[in-house]
Amino acid sequence: MAERFGGKFSPAANQPSQVPPSVAEPKPRGLWRTNLLFLSALLFLFPAFGDDPGDMLMGLLAGGLLVLSAWLTREGMKAETAYHARKIARRPAIPRKILGAAATGAALAVGGLIADQGMMFPVLYALVGAALHLAAFGLDPLADKGMEGIDAFQTGRVAHAVEEGEKHLAAMKDAILRAGDRGLERRVEQFSAAARNLFRTIEGDPGDLTAARKYMSVYLMGARDATVKFADHYARSRDAGARADYEALLGDLETTFAQKTTAFLSSGRTDLDVEIAVLRDRLKLDH
Repeated sequence: MAERFGGKFSPAANQPSQVPPSVAEPKPRGLWRTNLLFLSALLFLFPAFGDDPGDMLMGLLAGGLLVLSAWLTREGMKAETAYHARKIARRPAIPRKILGAAATGAALAVGGLIADQGMMFPVLYALVGAALHLAAFGLDPLADKGMEGIDAFQTGRVAHAVEEGEKHLAAMKDAILRAGDRGLERRVEQFSAAARNLFRTIEGDPGDLTAARKYMSVYLMGARDATVKFADHYARSRDAGARADYEALLGDLETTFAQKTTAFLSSGRTDLDVEIAVLRDRLKLDH
């Protein structure tokens, strides 16, 4: 599928950009280390099939606990990265990395029981394993951020609004994968970056949060629904016209986000009902 040419010799090269520097999706660092936990589960899973039924069951349990630990740790690292990327954030409701450490300790304790060396060694294995896990991956954020000295109810609403916005963006990213087009995936990432500019503005200056939530709800929910409809249609038909319409829609929404990111919240409540009504119609993609 052909893509629009861009570069210093393109017609649009000398035109000033209307989109401010974007906020990219934060990427967890050291996520590869959780793969070692997944691989370590094989130390219990494969040997288990050569043992008697009792030891086999214990080996499968130990391997399963390590897999659970790796998954919890990976999700905890993602949640921690999102927490540090925001100015206002609530602590994760579930301390996944701490639970991952507990699962690692439990897995090693079960492994110690398989060796039938009494109870003291399994307990020591569990304590050492959990401690090493916490030393390697750290603790989950245990306190809310950016809420000191500010109305807890208001900041809580801001954090909730941003979390909901991130869910809509994640749904868009997941839906566009069904289209099987790398160019469209990059386009959705670009739109998501523009939306995150608004999130950071909301966190820095909540302003009239009621209007902000209405604004985010209409645009992001509409963009999510349009993406789901388009991805399913495009995966079946490869309709070039529908692709152009969808990219135009994202362009309009991205420009609107860029223009309103600062003005919307800094100038008090702005009447956006007319703009919202117009964009409601644009968000209804008929195929």
